[in-house]
Amino acid sequence: MDLNLLRVLDVLLQEGSVTRAAARLGSSPAAVSRTLAKLRRAAGDPLLVRAGQGLVPTPRALELKDEVAALVHRADRILAPGPGFTPADLRRTFTVQAADLVVSGLAASLTARIRAEAPHVEVVFVPESTEDSGALRDGRVDLEIGAPGHHDPETRTEPLLRAEVIGIARQGNPLFDAPMDPARFAAAEHLGISRRGKQQGPIDTALARLGLRRRIAAVVPGHPSALILASESDLVTIGIEGWLEPFLTALGLRTFPIPLDLPPIELGLAWHPRTAADPAQRWFRARARTAMLGSSVS
Repeated sequence: MDLNLLRVLDVLLQEGSVTRAAARLGSSPAAVSRTLAKLRRAAGDPLLVRAGQGLVPTPRALELKDEVAALVHRADRILAPGPGFTPADLRRTFTVQAADLVVSGLAASLTARIRAEAPHVEVVFVPESTEDSGALRDGRVDLEIGAPGHHDPETRTEPLLRAEVIGIARQGNPLFDAPMDPARFAAAEHLGISRRGKQQGPIDTALARLGLRRRIAAVVPGHPSALILASESDLVTIGIEGWLEPFLTALGLRTFPIPLDLPPIELGLAWHPRTAADPAQRWFRARARTAMLGSSVS
């Protein structure tokens, strides 16, 4: 049964008039009359019959009146907007998928904002190993933060900022003994970062355009291990400008512009549309957005 039919029947039983029922429903008397005809066919009963200038219910309609009113009321409650959202009362865990570089630069700021407004909320960061696995779609991940990846077609994304790729080496690395140029950069011993063990990337493409090639001495899965190795050797690695300063200082590392024409890294948010209208999810995305835009990335 179409719920709209029951809604019309409920109003007709209250008003006893097609004209008044149409006015309450924001419809026309002709449309209400057609709906009444459908109701009569479905119930196998006239339901409302003419009595002077109005309509009176049949015994069958009187039996249905309270039940129809209750059904319509329950439907209205089910479809009504949820109760007001108060972050301080929220008890929930949000799972964020992000590269370790993003976690290092963002986690402290984001969790501080969350604790200040919603002390009962927990944030769980998971690595990008879940990428391409439908984690957003099936709800294992609430939000992705970082560079755009391979998402399902329905995934919603919001680019927020662009950051330059920079080189990183220890303070005493011989690379700094002379002006940097593509040839000197290519000649250094390089440390790759790839959770999948890839040895080639945009840097190699840019070097190849100049007829140059670099040697990848080692590949590690994340930035923390890359920074530690670079601090203990003459290996050169890369990062994103503005995200690693505390770690660079602590490890005695130095950054430098890469002398190549490299595209900037785009960073942003991604989420599944099934969470788009949820008040808690919207609040959490807003806090993640503020944390990213308030970071030191230029």
